[in-house]
Amino acid sequence: MSIPVVLLAGGLGTRLREETEAKPKPMVEVGGYPILWHIMKTYAHYGYDEFVVCLGYKGHVIKEFFLDYKARQGGMSIDLASGVVEMHGNEAGENWTVHLLETGQDTMTGGRIKRAANFLGRRRFMATYGDGVANIDVNALVKFHEKHGQKATLSAVRPPARFGGLTIKGDKIATFNEKPLLGEGWINGGYMVFEPEVADYIENDVTVLERAPLERLANEGELMAYRHDKFWQCMDTVRDLTFLREQWDSGSANWKVW
Repeated sequence: MSIPVVLLAGGLGTRLREETEAKPKPMVEVGGYPILWHIMKTYAHYGYDEFVVCLGYKGHVIKEFFLDYKARQGGMSIDLASGVVEMHGNEAGENWTVHLLETGQDTMTGGRIKRAANFLGRRRFMATYGDGVANIDVNALVKFHEKHGQKATLSAVRPPARFGGLTIKGDKIATFNEKPLLGEGWINGGYMVFEPEVADYIENDVTVLERAPLERLANEGELMAYRHDKFWQCMDTVRDLTFLREQWDSGSANWKVW
């Protein structure tokens, strides 16, 4: 059974307000497609094609994108008298199953993960944020998780840090600090693998994943680090977005593994 992928796509994206007034941040486009699509293409490249998209802020925009997805990929013939629509040239469409899950506009990251886990049942699942791209080897990530046998794995990366700082001993995360005072070293880059028991660490909708749940998992020795020292980039600011668009337009998008 394929491992499903949970995508956190419900946030406001306040630092990209120019782009997110009318759409959620994961729908901001790079190369004519939402950043969310780029993330999904990476997972699908490695054979993971079942997605749970956690909706919140302006979730209807994401629903409309996937409802119209097949039409975007090819042409159509429309009989205006009868209203019959015939699709053609759509063979290049993705073979994905996409669950669009309403998780509440004000729900925190942990709450969204818990709702997705409840939807999936007691299954192992992967999870990541809807605004970070990487040339990560997802199969190697899963094999690493399976080998160590702990409840959770996250991908540790080394960009300019403004995220949760990690102290790593061996492959085990000894401490997880959501807002480290010093921005050096490994940080949480998302691309996580969770056993179903991780949902039990999340109390309710207002639980922030990066606080009590990951901190507790780290303290219990159940949170492991998969070191990804190649390309990773979030789309947190206008500067980040410009960088990603320039990479794509120049044909040197380092995250494009498909």
